[in-house]
Amino acid sequence: MLEIEELKKIVIEAIEDVKGINLSVLDVKGKTSVTDLMIIVSGNTSRQVRAIANSVIMAVKKNGHPPLGAEGEEYGEWALVDLGDIIVHIMQPSIRDFYNLEKLWGEDSPVAADGS
Repeated sequence: MLEIEELKKIVIEAIEDVKGINLSVLDVKGKTSVTDLMIIVSGNTSRQVRAIANSVIMAVKKNGHPPLGAEGEEYGEWALVDLGDIIVHIMQPSIRDFYNLEKLWGEDSPVAADGS
């Protein structure tokens, strides 16, 4: 089993290989029991969103850590790759702006602000 830092490095390299843009890594440990890190990245087109998701899936599989699940790749607006300790969100910019996960889960999130 890969350590979380090693897995994060593999994911980021896979994203960079297909030119993912506006990469953000959020530490959500203590904010949710679902995962420890969220990696959020944009792809300009549905084709690029699918390519980034596929790149992440192939890279982690190659390193012996197959995803627990993946959703949304067929549509290419918002794809999610669940790696357990890390969840990767790949979105087109308009979808990313609308859902604003960085605000929801980032340091300024209400969960973080009230200390719970």
